[in-house]
Amino acid sequence: MTKYILSACVAFVAAFSLTACDEEYTTYAGPEYVMFADTLSTNMVLSDAEYFSVPLSATVACDYDRTLAVEILDEGSNAIEGLHYTLLSNTITIPAGKLAGEVRVKGNYENIEASDSLGFRMRLVMPEALEWDLYKEWTETKVVMYKSCPFDIHNFTGWCMLTSLLLYDYPGTNPFYQRLIKTEAHPTEPNTVILREAFYDGYDVTIRFQTDDPANPLVLMDEDQVLSDEASVFGQVLGDNHILGASSPYYNSYFNACQSFVELWISVYVEDLGKPIGSVGQYYNILEWVSDEEAERLQREEGL
Repeated sequence: MTKYILSACVAFVAAFSLTACDEEYTTYAGPEYVMFADTLSTNMVLSDAEYFSVPLSATVACDYDRTLAVEILDEGSNAIEGLHYTLLSNTITIPAGKLAGEVRVKGNYENIEASDSLGFRMRLVMPEALEWDLYKEWTETKVVMYKSCPFDIHNFTGWCMLTSLLLYDYPGTNPFYQRLIKTEAHPTEPNTVILREAFYDGYDVTIRFQTDDPANPLVLMDEDQVLSDEASVFGQVLGDNHILGASSPYYNSYFNACQSFVELWISVYVEDLGKPIGSVGQYYNILEWVSDEEAERLQREEGL
């Protein structure tokens, strides 16, 4: 298997700290600095959007308007100004009394392909006195653009290639950690797809697409969906012989309407008549919808 082999290394660092709380609050009283809000700005380019914003912030508010300039850096940029995007202005104004401003960028929707990952580097042009030595790199930001296509439920029905880290750890009777499955639109639930025998034979699950915010295309999986029985996967029964799944509470799941794929994080767990027995883990999965011809080739050549 070549095109569909999962080759990603994902590192996650979670740090949680508890600090004492009291009624005293402190405010910043130091020098004036200006910087981008982040060193990376990821943006969806929508067909009907006038622009997207790249925010910047200041450490103090002034009683007058502050106007700064921006410049595009050739190094680290693969998007072409005038073709893929247009700066609506190369100056930014932070209004009097405010701590924030924005660079407005018009993404040229028609000139961006569905599979493109385009970006450009941008730098603030301002007096050195406004640059904070501790965050000097924040005077630059990488602006990344992805095309956002209109959602069509039919692009997420039919044959689908599932690549699953759950199957990698717990294959059950699966010979591979990939499965070629059939999917169909739910007959009564809007924006919902049924994944027939998604992870294991005999067990269907559903996922729901949240389409109200095209810039944040989330996917949800309802709680307590039965993925399989315990005996055939674990070789033993720890709870009520059901392996359950739901959306991960730690990682968001997303869909790509242009390329018809879903990145699905699921939480897998075991219960006994509603009483928690234990967590199996958080598992990353990729769902890629393929044509009938591609599905036939995968069945014939790859044995899926």
